[in-house]
Amino acid sequence: MKILGLEFAPIFIPLERRIQTAFVFLWTLCFICLGFGSLAFFIYLLFTEYYFIPLAYLIWYIYDFNKCEQGGRRLLWQFNNPVWKYFADYFPIKLIKTAELDPSKNYIVGFHPHGVMCAGAFANFATNGTGFSQIFSNMHQYLCILKGQFHFPFYRDLLMTTGCCSVSKNSLNWLLNQKEKGKFITIVIGGAVEALKANPGSFKLKIKSRKGFIKLALQHGTPLIPVYSFGENDLFLQLSFEKPQWLKWLQVKFTRYTGIAPVIFHGRGIFNYTFGIVPFRKPVNTVVGKPIEVPLIENPSEEQVEEVHKIYLNSLYELFEEYKGKYGIDEMSHLIFE
Repeated sequence: MKILGLEFAPIFIPLERRIQTAFVFLWTLCFICLGFGSLAFFIYLLFTEYYFIPLAYLIWYIYDFNKCEQGGRRLLWQFNNPVWKYFADYFPIKLIKTAELDPSKNYIVGFHPHGVMCAGAFANFATNGTGFSQIFSNMHQYLCILKGQFHFPFYRDLLMTTGCCSVSKNSLNWLLNQKEKGKFITIVIGGAVEALKANPGSFKLKIKSRKGFIKLALQHGTPLIPVYSFGENDLFLQLSFEKPQWLKWLQVKFTRYTGIAPVIFHGRGIFNYTFGIVPFRKPVNTVVGKPIEVPLIENPSEEQVEEVHKIYLNSLYELFEEYKGKYGIDEMSHLIFE
C-alpha cells in the first residue's frame, strides 16, 4: 500500500521478521545516537542530585582508559547473544569461508568495503550472529575500530563487550605480541573516508595509500587475509556532494580530521519500505579469502611494503572477480582502487 509516495509494510507479517526489524532498528539507533547521547547524559547527571554517578564513572574511565588497546573486554554472553542471530537474519548476512586457517597463527584481516555502518563487519566479526565460532573454530576474532569511539562514556563499555577494540598501532601491536595465537584481527581498511562512496553499484575502495597494516604484518610475520562483503554498499542510499565542489571538499576534510563520515543517508522505516534509518533488507555475503603468507621483517623498507601491498591488492581483486557472479554483480563491474 502506498500513501504520499511511501510504501507501507503489510499489517500481517511473521513475528520473526518484526523482531528482526526491531533489533536492527535499535542497533542503527545506537550506532547513530548512543555515543553522543551517552556523553550528553553523562554531563546532565553532573548537574543533578545524582552527580556522584558520573564522578564515580570518571574514576573508572580514567583507570580503564587504555583497555580498548589491550584486547577490549569481550563477554561470552554478549558475543553469543541470540539478538545477533536475529540481526544477521534480517538482511541476511552470511559468512563464507574459502580456506582453512591455522589456529597456531594470528591473521590480519582486511575488510572491504566500509559501507555506511559496517553491518557486515559487525555481525560477522564482533558477534556470533553468523556462526563465526563454528565456521572458524579455535579462532578468536577482534573487530578493530576507531579509538575515538571509545572516548564516549558507557558506550565504550558496550562496544568492548562485543569484542571490539581500538585500531591504533599500540592496540594492534598488543594483540600480536600476546603469547596466545589464533587471533582473527579485522581492520576496515577504507575507514570512514570510504563510507562517503558507499552507494549501491559502487565498487570503489580507498586503499592505495593504506599501507600501515601491510607494514605491521611484515613486522610480526603475520599472514594477511582479504575479505570482501558483497552487498555492503546496498544497505543505504546517500546524498553525494559532487556539486558544489566545496561541499564535497568539506565533507572529506571533516571525515579525515574527526574520523566520522558526515554522510546524509536513508534506508527504510520500521513500518514502511521507502524512507527511514533502518537498512534495506538486502543480502550481505562476506567472503573470507585465502591467507597471504608474509615474511618476518622487523624493519621493512618501503619497497618491501609496496611489494606485499601489490600482492594483497591482486588477491583482493581476484577474490572479487571469482565471487561477483555468484552474488549478482554484473560481469563488467570491477573493483576500483583509489
